[in-house]
Amino acid sequence: MDDMDFPTPDSSVESVTASELKARVDAGGAVTLLDSRMRSEYEEWHIDGDTVESVNVPYFEFLDEEIDDDVLAKIPDDREVTVLCAKGGASEFVAGALKDRGYDVNHLEEGMNGWARLYEAVEVERYEGSGTLLQYQRPSTGCLGYLVYDDGEAAVIDPLRAFTDRYLEDAAELSSASPVSQARQDAAELGVDLEYAIDTHVHADHVSGVRELVEKGVEGVIPAASAERGVTYADEMTLAEDGDEFQVGDVTIEAVYTPGHTSGMTAYLIDGELLATGDTLFVESVARPDLEEGDEGAEDAARQLHETLHERILSLPDETLIGGAHFSDAALPAEDGTYTAPIGELREKMAALSMNEDEFVELILSDMPPRPANHEEIIATNLGQQETPDDEAFELELGPNNCAASRDSLADD
Repeated sequence: MDDMDFPTPDSSVESVTASELKARVDAGGAVTLLDSRMRSEYEEWHIDGDTVESVNVPYFEFLDEEIDDDVLAKIPDDREVTVLCAKGGASEFVAGALKDRGYDVNHLEEGMNGWARLYEAVEVERYEGSGTLLQYQRPSTGCLGYLVYDDGEAAVIDPLRAFTDRYLEDAAELSSASPVSQARQDAAELGVDLEYAIDTHVHADHVSGVRELVEKGVEGVIPAASAERGVTYADEMTLAEDGDEFQVGDVTIEAVYTPGHTSGMTAYLIDGELLATGDTLFVESVARPDLEEGDEGAEDAARQLHETLHERILSLPDETLIGGAHFSDAALPAEDGTYTAPIGELREKMAALSMNEDEFVELILSDMPPRPANHEEIIATNLGQQETPDDEAFELELGPNNCAASRDSLADD
């Protein structure tokens, strides 16, 4: 859509950045969006929120000089409206056409691509280990990652290729004048060295940044069990076995083998305080079991996931924090703004964690969402079996992550 040449609007249209829009959504005030992408694109993936009103009217409805009254009737004229599209071109044209007709409008700079580049770091305040722990949050896809640092050293867990430079900058070069969290300012002032880039598994929804960080001198770590799926670059990596430990300052990161979502899934226990679970357990749901072996292998994987949850995760102390690799629209953040929760709290809120094996398998196979868009190409890229340029990799990731087993939250409010 945004590859078209749109006429320059007669009226000058103000733009808002993705960060500015996110701040408005987070503030809890009413936000009205006009999404001018095609209906199929909108239904697959759009900006949502408790106080967000989103209207979908495709851009082609605005191409004629005389816009149909029925089209205009769909657009609120009593408040500010932010128009968005895929890359920012169509939305500027549509916003201009509406401004010419008296609407209070602006448009989202770079559209949904700009939204997908939004990546925030929030300190996990309940983490009481030796170092400082940040949770990276990508609102557009619900991806989560972690940066732990102590005594001049750092490690990043589940890095994204699209943000390779960001991790290095956050560890060593960010200016304290930047509009970032205090935790990230502290990391910048420490000038820590990024020692490890760690993956929990072969991801199906985003392209991993581990290999790119290895090229920049960081030690790459992948689960030994995931290498058995045919990782072509395994000899360039440290292969983590169950129980292996990695030291970052005085922080100990222990590999905990947690198969189920994939055969190689491995969580990482950070100083005994937080378990970075990858896609095994989230604050609102559990992993889907069908992305490696498909429908035929989903039941066996679900049974393995049940065993993993009870023997490897729920056996940890109740106060241990869970931090997954994703959050969905159904997830509620903790008071510190992170998507983390103690195991004991999840056990109380999520009935699935108390079910017997047969009940559990029936539940998580009953309502799985569509598989992540482009998951086969993303998996092939992450295995090293397919070369995908950065711009194409970014496009492959766009859309919802859909790595949880349920469309809705499994956790009671």
